[in-house]
Amino acid sequence: MRKSSLRRACAVLAAGTSLALALTACGGTTKNDVKNDSGSGAAAGKADPNAATKKGLTVGFLPKQVNNPYFTSADKGGEKALAELGSKYKEVGPSSATDTSGQVSYVNTLTQQQVDAMAVSAQDPGALCTALKQAMKNGIKVVTYDSDTTADCRNAFVSQAGAEDLGRTEVQLLARQIGYKGQIAVLSAAQTATNQNTWIDYMKKELADPKYKNVELVKIAYGNDDAQQSFQQTQGLLQQYPDLKGIISPTTVGIKAAAQYLSGSKYKGKVKLTGLGTPNDMRKYVKNGTVDAFELWDPAKLGDLAARTAVALASGQITGQEGQTFKAGGTTYSIGKDGVISLGKPTVFDAKNIDRFNF
Repeated sequence: MRKSSLRRACAVLAAGTSLALALTACGGTTKNDVKNDSGSGAAAGKADPNAATKKGLTVGFLPKQVNNPYFTSADKGGEKALAELGSKYKEVGPSSATDTSGQVSYVNTLTQQQVDAMAVSAQDPGALCTALKQAMKNGIKVVTYDSDTTADCRNAFVSQAGAEDLGRTEVQLLARQIGYKGQIAVLSAAQTATNQNTWIDYMKKELADPKYKNVELVKIAYGNDDAQQSFQQTQGLLQQYPDLKGIISPTTVGIKAAAQYLSGSKYKGKVKLTGLGTPNDMRKYVKNGTVDAFELWDPAKLGDLAARTAVALASGQITGQEGQTFKAGGTTYSIGKDGVISLGKPTVFDAKNIDRFNF
């Protein structure tokens, strides 16, 4: 999936077409997507990890696009967390996922309203910076989630999942499904897609573990994030490798297209398929037995952590500096380079839990 698609990420979910829905699941800006030599805006000030959690704060959530199923789920997670912490939640945002000037206006509005903190999913890594820096000058703590700005324009970024987690867990998931034995293939997006190649590198590192000695990666195919090409590549893999036991597709266009092919073929239920997908795209394939389980991050948990991070910042428990730790919902999180906080391993979706999600 191309970098431009990644930055737009899950905001596309509301666009309505299956391709747009699919493009988003690999989306969002990760900690490697935005680099800035000036470092994080988090370094100023001193943290007191023992400071009391402040109550009565107001935290504004600014998603890329309101009335978008993905962000509705994420922001409800934030709303629930704030209620638990005794603080107030408010959501503002543009109705279009490409209205960057609208996002800037909403940042300014939240600043004028003197909220204590804001959680922002940025449509563009640089366009919001002037407004966000002004907010920080006014004492407002700024957290980005799902899609980052440059590091000096916020105090912390809550990332969906690390590249290593995504790559390794997909191998772990498929290996369990095939009993740690047999030929497998990867159905990727474009051959030049940086994020895909990074994930695949981690897949190979995971496969180097002796416990996978009977698992053989026979081919990496490329569907170029095109539904028809991905469908054809799946067909080609099974013709070339009739003993293939499983496929990993770390792109939601690919996993959906592969599921479509498998569900209408003699390989249904015999060739295991996993990767990154959205519950709404994959639900019917899980229910009809084509797919046992796949993964992605849970947007509600992402919003929850963004809210808790905002409150921790506003309470002075953290500043966003590398190496700091804080507790959020019973879990201790560490702040990494450039103020990045990783949500952790992705969520696995299967027949038992898939109906609880709507994105």
